Amino acid sequence: MLLDFTYEGRPAELPALTLAYVGDAVYELYVRQNILAQSVKAHNLHYLGVSRVNNNTQASLLMKIEPELTEIEQSVVRRGRNAKGIVPKNADVQTYRKSTALEALVGYLYLNGEEERLRWVLGQIEEIVSQGGH
Repeated sequence: MLLDFTYEGRPAELPALTLAYVGDAVYELYVRQNILAQSVKAHNLHYLGVSRVNNNTQASLLMKIEPELTEIEQSVVRRGRNAKGIVPKNADVQTYRKSTALEALVGYLYLNGEEERLRWVLGQIEEIVSQGGH
């Protein structure tokens, strides 16, 4: 797994924004690990990272993988999409909520210890991004 951690609680019972908080960190680490293969210069890494870790990209990626999600995963996504967080000034509400939903899904899978499924979701995202499809 990305980090060796076992959550003792029940991820399904956590607030969606808590799942998104964790998912944001897991997704960011995953992206940073993958872009190291493309560059080692900090400026380039920042540019490559920002192009993948932003509201618009994450919302687009979610829409592409959503049909492949399980019923439970779709439920987590709905909860993330409906969470009432503070929307940044540079984002529209719908896009921000979809982005939050993707982060909630990643956080849920990570905290639930679903390593294989988390790798599948992140792999699908990586494939879409590498094909320029976000």
